[in-house]
Amino acid sequence: MNTAPDYSHAEKLLAELSSPLFNPLLKKWVGRGELDYELYLKTPTLLSLQSPEAERIAHDELMFQLVHQAQELWLKLASRETVELVAELDGDVLWGASARLERLTRVLRTLGSELAVLETMTPEVYQVIRRSLGNGSGQESPGYNTFRHAAAGLEAALERLLERREQTLKSVYTPGGPEDLKRICEQLVDVDESFQDWLYAHFQLVRRTIGVDRTVKALDGLPTQVLVGRMTLPLFRQLWDVRVELTAAWRREGGMAPGTERSGCMVGERSVHEAQAAHERAGCMAGERSVHPAQAAGGGCPVVHAVLPPVEP
Repeated sequence: MNTAPDYSHAEKLLAELSSPLFNPLLKKWVGRGELDYELYLKTPTLLSLQSPEAERIAHDELMFQLVHQAQELWLKLASRETVELVAELDGDVLWGASARLERLTRVLRTLGSELAVLETMTPEVYQVIRRSLGNGSGQESPGYNTFRHAAAGLEAALERLLERREQTLKSVYTPGGPEDLKRICEQLVDVDESFQDWLYAHFQLVRRTIGVDRTVKALDGLPTQVLVGRMTLPLFRQLWDVRVELTAAWRREGGMAPGTERSGCMVGERSVHEAQAAHERAGCMAGERSVHPAQAAGGGCPVVHAVLPPVEP
């Protein structure tokens, strides 16, 4: 038997939650905006930034506003951290930059995970909320636009770093290349991938609420189909293009047939990369394909990366 929800207790609870509460451990009233925690975080202002209960057009509007406001705050942090990253790269403080890049990646991953909360909103509910959003769209987001601008500044800082070190991205990713720069580049790829994952999460959210098609237009008038291209638009295009360049130089020769015995593939405690780099520095590339020291000794292990060009002087 279907019965209507009983809101008697729920309404009483709502009223209690809307009033200051006594904390028995602290023996203080929380919610009056007088405590240090509340003053520092400006909670009276923060918690008043959403539409009040009586003005909401749907229950889910609170969730909709909160998630988007939180996204703007995280993007503000991401942009500010990027400013510090530019200073660290320009000052060759790569250890600090590496730690900050890890933080930035986690911030961007948080953006994507937060959007999953909005996926609990069904299409018909969003259609109600959507009527009161005017022509607003994600393209108008200050956080999104600011972060993309900050990322362009970060890309320029990477280019300056490479120039100072007399390196190219290709030389960084060539065996024997500078490991510290490679680490920074890979963490920048982490940042970029997390950013694109966030855009993909947004694409999926749009897809399940209003649909993605050239006939479906966002509130700004653009077809939702344009999101397909936007979500794969990288922040640091050169870091992705160098993969294509490296693969173009790759050759199948020099590998091992599946199932072949691979004993002796490591020379001492050094990796194949290190062994080949030492081999190249010794001048063993004169006019012929590199031979791994293990091969020369009869170990039978090919140089997997021998087909890559040596580091350019």
